[in-house]
Amino acid sequence: MSSKSLTVKDLAAKYGVSAKLIAAELVRQGVEVNKAEKTKIPEDMTDLIESFFDDLYGQQDEEALLPKGGKRSGSPKKGSSRREEGSFKDNSHKSSQSGSTQEQVASGDGNTITLSSPIVVKTLADAIGRKPNEVLTDLIKLGELSGINKTVSDANAKKICAAAGFELVIGSAPKAAVQEPAAVRTREIDESQLAPRPPVVTFMGHVDHGKTSLQDAIRHTNVTAGEAGAITQHIGASTVEFEGKHITFIDTPGHAAFTSMRARGANITDIVVLAVSAVEGFKPQTVEAMNHALAADVPIIVAANKMDLPGADYDQVLLHMQQNNLTSEDWGGKVGVVKVSAKTGAGLPDLLERILVEADMLELKAVPTGPAEGVVLEAQLEQGLGPTSHVLIQNGTLKAGDPILCGSCWGKARMLIDDKGKRIKEVKPGFPVKVVGLSGVPEAGDQLLVMGSEKEARLEAERRGEEKRAEQLATSNISTADDLFNKLNSEGRRSLNVIIKSDVKGSGEAIAQSLQELPSEKIKVEVIANSVGSICDNDIELAAATNALVVGFHVQVSPGVNDLAAKRKVEIRLYTIIYELLEDITAALAGKLEPEKRETVIGKARILQIFELSKGPKICGCKVESGLVKVGAKARVRRSKELIYNGEVTSLRHFKEDVKEVKAGLECGIRLDNFADFVEGDEIEFYNIELKKASL
Repeated sequence: MSSKSLTVKDLAAKYGVSAKLIAAELVRQGVEVNKAEKTKIPEDMTDLIESFFDDLYGQQDEEALLPKGGKRSGSPKKGSSRREEGSFKDNSHKSSQSGSTQEQVASGDGNTITLSSPIVVKTLADAIGRKPNEVLTDLIKLGELSGINKTVSDANAKKICAAAGFELVIGSAPKAAVQEPAAVRTREIDESQLAPRPPVVTFMGHVDHGKTSLQDAIRHTNVTAGEAGAITQHIGASTVEFEGKHITFIDTPGHAAFTSMRARGANITDIVVLAVSAVEGFKPQTVEAMNHALAADVPIIVAANKMDLPGADYDQVLLHMQQNNLTSEDWGGKVGVVKVSAKTGAGLPDLLERILVEADMLELKAVPTGPAEGVVLEAQLEQGLGPTSHVLIQNGTLKAGDPILCGSCWGKARMLIDDKGKRIKEVKPGFPVKVVGLSGVPEAGDQLLVMGSEKEARLEAERRGEEKRAEQLATSNISTADDLFNKLNSEGRRSLNVIIKSDVKGSGEAIAQSLQELPSEKIKVEVIANSVGSICDNDIELAAATNALVVGFHVQVSPGVNDLAAKRKVEIRLYTIIYELLEDITAALAGKLEPEKRETVIGKARILQIFELSKGPKICGCKVESGLVKVGAKARVRRSKELIYNGEVTSLRHFKEDVKEVKAGLECGIRLDNFADFVEGDEIEFYNIELKKASL
């Protein structure tokens, strides 16, 4: 793929014609042109467009300065492997970015085309003598969204060829012998270079048994208060120092919906601290977390938390351990149990000391020099930073400016941020770091590697991306909306199709898993797409094509998208708490059988002024116009009558006092959960919701 920046003005200068003429031809070919001379050509189309204009204006004579645009006849060109003049042409020597060899063969009657799978849109258009934008339009009608350099399902490729008068024969794509870059191949460890590294410790356990609170007490911070619903939503990592040694902590959410994230945490950790409430003892999620740790063959330390409470029963914890084949040292086993209190801080030094003892027995080492290797704990899109990834470095040293490869993403470590929020120049093994500078959002669990150059990283990322798309196309039983509906009909099932947009990959994965595990034999949830970022036009188009519901978790709706959703009759639902999302989707499933939903508006307010604070998110100064506003109430923000946020009120201030509610006619400061994109004049609607779900 070309990486150069090309404008309409550049093309005009190259071919000696006016910018208006170039712009007009681009518009005719389906490329959006705004301010003609300054319009930038999409990077994934530069080679294609230059190739087209090479044909169009290759000869600098008077006749060549006019477009050749002859009209294409309705019938296909017999035996022709060349696209008609006047449309984008893909030269074979410029199609290497597709990652596959495409070949067209004319049969005896001239109406047979042979293409190797996976088939790229522009190659398909070239084969049948049509414009790429025409093929893309046909694909949308068939329920498949694609792009000029993206692959198309074999079934739809055959339909498009048949409509153009061709029979498509799909051949097998020969696999190119691609040698992996040196940095990608398994690294040989020189034992003479090994040096001690900090232990990586994961806190696990049942929800509300104190996993995050224990870490808060250790590192003297308060992460929980900033989380929606006071439940940890994302994997995070931090480092503390105790007795001159460092310990890296990974916190995993405790709710059952995050099973996959918790399992991922166990697989990258050295030691598991199993937080157990001394009041409640073992719960189902405690056992589940314990099994993850045992499956990963990781040492376990049990933290008997809440020992400060009157109902604390230490012996009950030991009994529950024994009942789950986890014998404590007190009862002759090998598992250490430490009495602690996150509230008072009692026992925390003993817990840290026990962690260091376990780490010493493990003799944890890594190579501290050379190109870095790490694993992605979490990845997301952040405003002002773009794609960011929380990475645990496992070997080598990651330095600011290093060219990096991460899954099918590539880039340069433009910025490294430690767990305290400070920019750093490098990070050693055993330490977590936030990496800024990747081309996209990698998958949690992807390996991060330092490469020889950005070009090498880009080429390998593109190869991986094409390989992944080819595998998905080859193995997917559901490639289009038609295929999905046919499958559901053949199985006699009714289904709710869902498109998930979340702020981080881990949440999206957990939501998808939870939705697919909802107990119902009558109706099933089908996750059509699952990605990171704001809800955009493409999500609505895909939802319309697949009759899907769009679910947003901790994300906003891009401007103008609500209007498109209304026109396409697509429903959007926004959430900040996973419990509510699952309950509401369950209600939607039940609603297909017998819909019952009650919603009560309790008040309205208008934003008068925005206040920037030295610490924390912005607060909007509002006047309550009707009813009242309460802490914890649901809130919708509308701008010019368009919904842009749906969440809840996290705090209220009247003058300088924190209050629980404010009534009509009064002014107050309002802070909303995970939303600070306020504009003066925005309207906020406050409401309560009651769901009465039919039984599934």
